[in-house]
Amino acid sequence: MTVTIYHNPDCGTSRNTLAIIRQSGEEPEVIEYLKNPPSRERLAELIAAMGMTPRELLREKGTPYAELKLGDPKWSDGEIIDFMLAHPILINRPIVVSLLGVVLARPSEAVLDILPNRDIGPFTKEDGEVVIDASGRRII
Repeated sequence: MTVTIYHNPDCGTSRNTLAIIRQSGEEPEVIEYLKNPPSRERLAELIAAMGMTPRELLREKGTPYAELKLGDPKWSDGEIIDFMLAHPILINRPIVVSLLGVVLARPSEAVLDILPNRDIGPFTKEDGEVVIDASGRRII
């Protein structure tokens, strides 16, 4: 199975998601979307596959969201996508694609819903939060 992650290595949630994918036995295609942003068409496909609007995918923290006044409802979906393409940091992350679906893995354990092997054993996030305990029970 092929899994793709739109990844930001500086983001803890993205790193945790990548670790979960690898612990499941998959070696994903890793796309560092800040260096290699998706095309307009691909970004629109991802948004549609997640069942969300472009506005719902916007990231506010650590981005030019406020200075660009992206909270203003005047911006159309197409314009929001334009902003994301001009400033990829505005794309919330990580986005994970598998044959079983597409998710915005926030929280990181949301990726379990689209992995073929969900029985990954114990998993603890970088910050010490237990996601799956030693008995294989999902905590969160």
